[in-house]
Amino acid sequence: MAALSDYRARVSSHYDETLHEVIERVASAGSLGKLDIGALYFWKRIPQGKWAADLMVLPESTVRAITAKAVVAASDPTATIPNAGRAARAALRPLPGFKTGDALASAAIVAAAPDRMAVYDRRAHKGLKRLGLKLANGSDRYSRYMTLIEDLRAELNSHGFGTRTAREIDLALYWLGR
Repeated sequence: MAALSDYRARVSSHYDETLHEVIERVASAGSLGKLDIGALYFWKRIPQGKWAADLMVLPESTVRAITAKAVVAASDPTATIPNAGRAARAALRPLPGFKTGDALASAAIVAAAPDRMAVYDRRAHKGLKRLGLKLANGSDRYSRYMTLIEDLRAELNSHGFGTRTAREIDLALYWLGR
């Protein structure tokens, strides 16, 4: 967990304020709106594409109906975390910007279920590789990523590092892969 400690020592404690504000809004509303997605987009520093214009022309009610399904799926206490992640990721696919790639989708999923899910990005993927863990690109990557996150949580707990959240694991992976 040296990577997590190093991350916390070097990155401003204010960096995740945007994410935490979106988490609070999702907890209250039960869905994400375009404003929330825009905030996550800014937080993830994702280059803008055509999808943003396509998203903006959708009615807010459509965006919220789609994201509400993802919130329910990510928070489903009867599903394993990888299966909940898979269902939440699938629920988001109809939205522009969520068809491919898992960076923005995972941020939305974390906003929906911050105590269960982890953020995925290329740096976290590189962090896994540095640990000798393989995560192939392609279909169902987010669910497979969450399986690895859960495995890492269990491994750390078994070696006396205590119970770590999925978010703490993704932060450590991000820091390893930067």
